[in-house]
Amino acid sequence: MHAAVITFPGSNCDRDLAVALERAGAKVSMVWHKDQDLPQGVDLIGIPGGFSFGDYLRCGAIAANSPICRSVKAHAEKGGYVFGVCNGFQVLTETGLLPGVLLRNAGLKYICKNIGLRVETTDSIFTSGYKKGQEITVPIAHHDGNYHVDAETLARLQGDDRIAFTYTDNPNGSMQDIAGVLSSNRRVLGMMPHPERRAEAAHGGTDGAAMFASMVGALVQA
Repeated sequence: MHAAVITFPGSNCDRDLAVALERAGAKVSMVWHKDQDLPQGVDLIGIPGGFSFGDYLRCGAIAANSPICRSVKAHAEKGGYVFGVCNGFQVLTETGLLPGVLLRNAGLKYICKNIGLRVETTDSIFTSGYKKGQEITVPIAHHDGNYHVDAETLARLQGDDRIAFTYTDNPNGSMQDIAGVLSSNRRVLGMMPHPERRAEAAHGGTDGAAMFASMVGALVQA
């Protein structure tokens, strides 16, 4: 199974994401934002957290217009898998691969702490390693994680079982406590919390490890 992790100026979780994927058994290629094309045979694209281009315009807006993102969109539109964490989630909404927008946290402050998540669906390669309703602990580290969509889109996300995770104690004002959502074909996931920072015992917990094991395992068998 071959994964590509995209690096933008200001990314600071690209190595963390690559290590988590490698520990789960993936071959990982690091891809620079100015590259035009993805490596051959890529199964999964990871878009990491951080502060791409310093968040100087809107979080993820400049990154979404980087040359490599044309290939990321093409990969997703052909049915490829894409996984975006924190700033990666923001990039995915800016490219239109996921609905909604990530607004400034309701408290107007940067938040960095461990947070409880509830698994809302297991119907994806990203979440199949958990049980529906299972509560896990994963770190967050963001200033703009307040997820919002219009009422029609929210109803569609709920009706189609596309809300992947919710917060057990909402830290940022996110609508309906949403922490992560899936695309309509369930092959793109965006989430604000950082499972790659909870993927081995040295992190203080391993609640994120099941996500990497399930996505890599599913693609190895595909």
